[in-house]
Amino acid sequence: MTNRHFMTNFVDKLGVLMEKYCLNDKIFTILSEVADDLGLECYVIGGYVRDLILKRPSKDIDVVVVGSGIEMAQAVANRMGKGTHLSVFKNFGTAQIKRGHIEVEFVGARKESYHRESRNPIVEDGTLEDDQNRRDFTINALAICLNKDRYGELVDPFNGLRDMETRIIRTPLDPDVTFSDDPLRMMRCIRFATQLGFYIEERTFYAIEKNKERIRIISKERIVDELNKIVASPKPGVGFDLLERSGLLEIIFPEMHKLKGVEEKEGRGHKDNFLHTLQVLNSLAEKSDDLWLRWSAVFHDIGKPYTKRWDNKIGWTFHNHNYIGAKMVPGIFKRMKFPMNEKMKFVQKMVDLHMRPISLVDDGVSDSAVRRLLFDAGDDLESLMLLCDSDVTSKNKEKQQRYKENFKLVMQKMKDIDEKDRIRNFQPPIQGDEIMRIFDLPPCQAVGTIKSFIKDAILDGVIPNEYQPAYDYMVQKAKELGYEPKC
Repeated sequence: MTNRHFMTNFVDKLGVLMEKYCLNDKIFTILSEVADDLGLECYVIGGYVRDLILKRPSKDIDVVVVGSGIEMAQAVANRMGKGTHLSVFKNFGTAQIKRGHIEVEFVGARKESYHRESRNPIVEDGTLEDDQNRRDFTINALAICLNKDRYGELVDPFNGLRDMETRIIRTPLDPDVTFSDDPLRMMRCIRFATQLGFYIEERTFYAIEKNKERIRIISKERIVDELNKIVASPKPGVGFDLLERSGLLEIIFPEMHKLKGVEEKEGRGHKDNFLHTLQVLNSLAEKSDDLWLRWSAVFHDIGKPYTKRWDNKIGWTFHNHNYIGAKMVPGIFKRMKFPMNEKMKFVQKMVDLHMRPISLVDDGVSDSAVRRLLFDAGDDLESLMLLCDSDVTSKNKEKQQRYKENFKLVMQKMKDIDEKDRIRNFQPPIQGDEIMRIFDLPPCQAVGTIKSFIKDAILDGVIPNEYQPAYDYMVQKAKELGYEPKC
């Protein structure tokens, strides 16, 4: 499809597409009228145009004005009337309008230059051409004119439309300069390739490799934001593969980089744990959109490089890699500026527990082991089982099928025991305050010990999860410790 052919059809389709993907094309009528009233060139540009052409939903509209973007925004807000919220950022020469589901960003056309030690540009007024030149990728440099006499005309100086047809990501200008000026664009390049299923043009990818060290000037928060978008993509493993091949991963996430590679001894090698992690991540992404469960897949084997040992009898081992990996999670989250809250604790829990269902498959399914897994997993059991199911990546189809069948048996056993013993929402029938009252004890270690006896007895199936059996067992164990009931 040529640009001329596209533009011939685009004017007719613009209203329909905008109505479908922007919810209401009235905003574009207002933008067009206000721009003409003010005598300003006005264009919708960047990601909105890209997504419009790709027929992807997009509610954030970027408008570039050859002149004052703030003046244009103020006039549009006045025209839209009550219920429209206007924010002006004079220091940046930008403004934003919000109304309902619609969000429009306004900026005056500008050109930029950079100092080497900062990604913050020196900004000057410019033309539309200058503004398109500063864009990160050709697919994001497309602009559609909103002025009445050229309404719907596509301005595509870098053949971005062709790049979308051929699924290529490249920079409008010299990629070496583009990435050196703003190193975050390297992360964005890989993120767009992952999200859209596009390929990175060879010269552009080489420039990422060349400028990888420049990523160090970018804040951790910005990097994590791009990583989250990669992890949320349809095939997130693609993004981590590109990060690794470009050299960026070793800088921003060295623990994951260390998973890569195979070591051999006496003709026996272990699997490449990096490639395995990508397989697990992609498999899980087909089953769940949960961002932090997907991050759990990224982290699940993070402890393997630190636990790898050679055993002359059985070969390579990674004993306790789940425990070591779980211990590593808080430190990595803190360094990389991930949230240090329940999200971190969830990932840590998944890493710690991810071997447990597998061991049940391998060792047989005892009621006691199932109860303890139900207790430890709690409300996150379904998430854990999705992760564990994705963790079966054996190339041996027979082995993989056996695991899948055994997994079904484990799941059924869990369901049966949970319905009978109510373990997932387990609360001991006797609480600590009652133990203190019965034995006239102050808060002390003995109270916790007695409480643990009750919990373990229920989980091991020694007593049912009921009050009277728990009371009788408590009295028995307390007497062994030298305590008699006082009431």
